[in-house]
Order: sequence, then C-alpha cells, then structure tokens
Amino acid sequence: MTTSTVAPTSATLPGPLRLGGLEVPVPVVLAPMAGVTNVAFRQLCAEQGRGLYVCEMITSRGIVEGDATSLSMLTFAADESVRSVQLYGIDPVYIGRAVEILCADHGVSHVDLNFGCPVPKITRKGGGAALPWKATLLGDILTAAVGAAEPYGVPVTMKTRKGIDDDHLTFLDAGRIAQDTGAAAIALHGRTAAQHYSGRADWSSIAELKAAVDIPVLGNGDIWEAADAVRMVEETGCDGVVVGRGCLGRPWLFRDLDDAFRGDPSTALPTLGEVAAMMRRHAQLLGDWLGEERGCVEFRKHVAWYLKGFKAGSAVRSQLGLVSSYAALDSLLGDLDPDETYPVDQLGTPRGRQGSPRKVALPDGWLRDRDLHAALDAAAEDDTSGG
Repeated sequence: MTTSTVAPTSATLPGPLRLGGLEVPVPVVLAPMAGVTNVAFRQLCAEQGRGLYVCEMITSRGIVEGDATSLSMLTFAADESVRSVQLYGIDPVYIGRAVEILCADHGVSHVDLNFGCPVPKITRKGGGAALPWKATLLGDILTAAVGAAEPYGVPVTMKTRKGIDDDHLTFLDAGRIAQDTGAAAIALHGRTAAQHYSGRADWSSIAELKAAVDIPVLGNGDIWEAADAVRMVEETGCDGVVVGRGCLGRPWLFRDLDDAFRGDPSTALPTLGEVAAMMRRHAQLLGDWLGEERGCVEFRKHVAWYLKGFKAGSAVRSQLGLVSSYAALDSLLGDLDPDETYPVDQLGTPRGRQGSPRKVALPDGWLRDRDLHAALDAAAEDDTSGG
C-alpha cells in the first residue's frame, strides 16, 4: 500500500458515540443503503474498522405482517453484537408494533427511523423526507417508537433532511420533536429532498441543528474521505458522522475513519491487487449468505464501484459484471495488475448516484399546513422493504 497523509486538524475529536445505553466506540455510522448494506457488506466494513453498521431500510408493515422479504433482511453476522435496523413507516401504530417485534423477537439493539428518503415512491405517499412536514404525525411516530423500545432499553434515533425544498425546511422542528419525544439522537443529511444527491451538502445546517438541541446530532453528506469526517466535526460541532455513498467500493474507508478519530491521520491507499482481494472477500461473504451463484450475481453491482478510476479494461469489467461462480471471479481478478497504484484523482470525489434537483412527489395538498387532519391512505403504509 502507498500512504497519503491527511493534514492535521486542531479540532477536538469526539469520543465514543452514546445513544441511550448503547456506546459506539468510534462515532461513525454506516448509512442504510438499499441493496448494499446487507449482512455481507456490514460484516466486510466492520472487519475494517469500528462503528455502528445499520442494515437496509425495512418497512414497519412488512415486519408486522411477517413479509418474507422483510424478515429475510433481518439477517445478522454471528459476531454482529449490535443489531441495528432502520425502519420506515407512516403509521404510529405499525411503527410501534414493529419496534416491539424487532426488540422482543429479533434481538435488535438500535432502531433508526427513516425520515430522509427522497425517492418518489416513498415521498408521494407522505413518507421519508416528506413526513417531517407533518409535525404532529412525526411526533406521534417518534412517541410510539420510543415507547415501544423503552422496556427493552433500545435507543431510537431518526434520520432526516433539511426539508422538502428550500421553501419548506423542517430540520429544526424535527430536532425539537426528536428531543421532546425521547429520541436518542438525530442525523441530518445536509440536503433537501428536492436536491436528492445533487450539488453540495449544506454542513451549516448541521451546525445550526447542533446549536438548537441537546441530544446528539450526527452529520451526513459529502463524506468521501476520513479527512472530510474530521472537517465536518470541526466545522459543525456534530457528535459523529453518517457515511453513505463514500464507502461504495471502498469498505476500507471505515479503517481510515477509525484511525482518524483516534488521532492518526495517515491513510493507506490499496493497490489494485489489494482491492481485488477485497472484492473476493465481499463476494465470498455474499455467497456465505445467499449461496455461491446468487452471491456472485448480487456482487456484480459492486464491480464498477471497486474499479472506479483503475485502468482495468472494458472487457474485464464487462465479464466481471456477468460472473456467477467463484472460479470465474478468481480467473478475472487474476487478470488485473496487482501492482497498479490507487487512482488518487478519485480521492474526495462523489461516488454513486448524484442526479439533478427535481420537484418532490407529494400527496395532494400535502404542503397546505403542518398538521395531519385526515388519516393517510392505507396503501401509504408500504410493505416493500429495501427502499
């Protein structure tokens, strides 16, 4: 590995992240990502560094009704001592019951509530990033979740965005409601739902929220390197960071984050050979969970992320995107130049989806007021887990 050094910072690095009775030794959280943060990826990241590793989003209705897909996502590694689940829903009754089931029947020790998803199929039903606009409903959901988790000593947190758009900001109200209802922390992605993943995250909103509440605030948005996480803490005063797209094809980012929050700014950049070994490990973990063929198929989506910026030819990349066995994967990985150095021009650059700003899909009349005066359509309580 070659080594690059992050400039030292004068910031006071935060200590362990405390969420109720749960202590996370390094204040780093893996953001739930649909189709990515399954048991295999969480284990791979945890092998690199310490943190809180959250599974993919699961719907409250799916849990309550025993949906097979939803329940299959509640798979944890043998050494995954902290079982962390992100829950989505718009009905306080479903949310409360789902939290109780997770705590009582699945040994979950942390529940995060999703109020930040900007995907149209979620927001057009009043869920995700659309929901905090209805302040009363937000409070009812948090109250139900916290109440259901309390007998088990399980902390409940929430993740949100700045608001629907710049004219409909909700993050400060959401922080107050989270604090008043007993949530253990609030994570803020410094973008509006209208931005999706475009443009730059507004870290100043994270600082503003931190100044407004007493519960821990976690910052999210544009953390591509460990140095970005340290800088976010320095600039905003947040208590920890949530990392999403920055770790796609780069699970070793959690090693760098662990080092950075221990005050060690040096970063080891992997050679292509070391990246190939990580790819093989990822595929193996997926195979251990799903079986070899299905695991290899599931791995295909990660190939472009791992090889971004490397010189690997289009033919090899294409064939890697078709693998269905370990033998085929080993053969193709063996064709890569193991000594090729990491493409430093990729450091600090966006990864994954970006897109462009767009109007947020919302239920009819959603923006007329902040209260919910009529029950949401029953179909809004989606049972489709995974985002």
